[in-house]
Amino acid sequence: MRKYPDTLLDPAQSAVIIIDHQPQMYFGVESASRATIENNIVGLAKAAQLFNVPCILTTVEAKSFSGYMYSKLQDVYLDVTPIDRTAINAWEDVNLKKAVEETGRKKVVIAGLWTEACVAFPALCMRKDGYDVYVAADACGGATKDAHDMAILRMTQAGVKPMTWMQVLIEWQRDWNNKDTYDGVMSIVKEYGGAYGLGVEYAESILKS
Repeated sequence: MRKYPDTLLDPAQSAVIIIDHQPQMYFGVESASRATIENNIVGLAKAAQLFNVPCILTTVEAKSFSGYMYSKLQDVYLDVTPIDRTAINAWEDVNLKKAVEETGRKKVVIAGLWTEACVAFPALCMRKDGYDVYVAADACGGATKDAHDMAILRMTQAGVKPMTWMQVLIEWQRDWNNKDTYDGVMSIVKEYGGAYGLGVEYAESILKS
């Protein structure tokens, strides 16, 4: 695949970490619609799968407290076992850290619950350790809107780059002439892209008529 400038995300240089999208964590989310966050995280996961970007799944206390990873998300990666942790800060878990290091990727997109803890803590620490960290903000949720917004602000001040899940998808695609992923991108957009996805379906129906 064609290489792009370091200022933009390149799938060949990227990795994704999805953190704690579990029932108990969703129960406490009040920053945005839970259904919207669920839609967005699956869209991000399918984007990573399409572009062959390593995607690391991790949970916290799955068996004793938080429950298993959101089923529609896990279904995207049936062969991936989430790394279960006790540490709130995923970057302090040796297995998670090893999994990230083994990808050899330095541009890391993070999404998870809650933004103010399980996203912010590893994002800040990874930034300190030299990673180029991006947060798919609309695939994250916090206990309150203020908690989510202040966490995004704190991370941004530390050099973490906020994005949306669809921005990640389109940045990986970069050029509509990349035909090997074009149909896959359009499929993800139509299923998870909301009004834009409806627009794509409408445009396709017009062109076919």
